[in-house]
Amino acid sequence: MIRFEHVSKAFGGKVVLNDVSFEVPKGDVLFILGKSGMGKSVALKHIIGVLAPDSGKIFVDDIEVSALHSPDRKDELVQVRQRCGMVFQHPALLDSLNIFDNIAFGLRTPQYQAKMRRKLTEEEIGVIVEQKVDLVDLKIDILSMFPHEVSFGVQKRVSMARTLAPSPDYLLFDEPTTSLDPLTTSEINQLIDDLSRKLKVTSIIVSHDMACALAIADNILFLDQGKILLQAKPKEVVASQIPLVKDFFSETKELLPPDWNLKA
Repeated sequence: MIRFEHVSKAFGGKVVLNDVSFEVPKGDVLFILGKSGMGKSVALKHIIGVLAPDSGKIFVDDIEVSALHSPDRKDELVQVRQRCGMVFQHPALLDSLNIFDNIAFGLRTPQYQAKMRRKLTEEEIGVIVEQKVDLVDLKIDILSMFPHEVSFGVQKRVSMARTLAPSPDYLLFDEPTTSLDPLTTSEINQLIDDLSRKLKVTSIIVSHDMACALAIADNILFLDQGKILLQAKPKEVVASQIPLVKDFFSETKELLPPDWNLKA
C-alpha cells in the first residue's frame, strides 16, 4: 500500500501539505480532489520522491520513500520509481520518436535492464509494446506514426501505454483528462477504471472530475488549505454536509446522465 504519515510541505512560507495522513490499500482506486493549488499534485510527487517532505513519512509498501533522498540511497529511490507509473497532464511524448519507440522507451533504459537482470531482445520489446497498445484500445497500425500525426486523445492513450510497458505496481495520474473534450474525457476515465481492475494495480488520480470520481473511485480524498477535509467512499461523499464537498457535488449533478449509478 501507499501510506502518508503526518506529512507537511511548504514552499516559500506557503504551507501546501499540513500534517497529512492517509493510506491507499493495495488494488484500490483513490481520487484526490480539491481546488487548484491545494497540494494534490504535490502529494503525487512525494510518492515518487521528486519532492521530500519537510516532516512526516511516506511509504510505498514497506519502503520509506521519504528516507531515500540522500545521495548514497539514490539507487533505492530508482527502484521505488520503477514500481510507480506516472501519467502526467500532458502526454510528454518525444516528437523525434515514432509511437512504437515512445512506448518502448522505458524498456530500453539501463534501469529497467537492471531490474530485469538482462537486456530485452527487440522481439520481446515488440510483444510488450503491442500488448500495451491493445490494453489502451489502440490499433497496432499507429506504431509507425509520430505523435504529431495523431490526435491529442490518442497521444494520451500512447502515454498511458508507455507508462504501462514496464509493468508498474502503482499508477499515478496527474489530471489525466486535462484539455480533452467531454467524450474523450469519459473514455479516458473508463480506461483508467478498466486498467486498474484488469491489472489489479493501485491507482491514485489527481483530478477535478467529481463525476468520474463518484463513478469509479473506491475512496475519495478532498484536500483543502493543505489539510484533508474528507476521505470517504463515494456514497458518503454525496451525503457529506461539508460546504466545499457539497459545492463540488452540486456542480456535478447537472453533468450526470439520467441513468447514472453511484459506485457503492
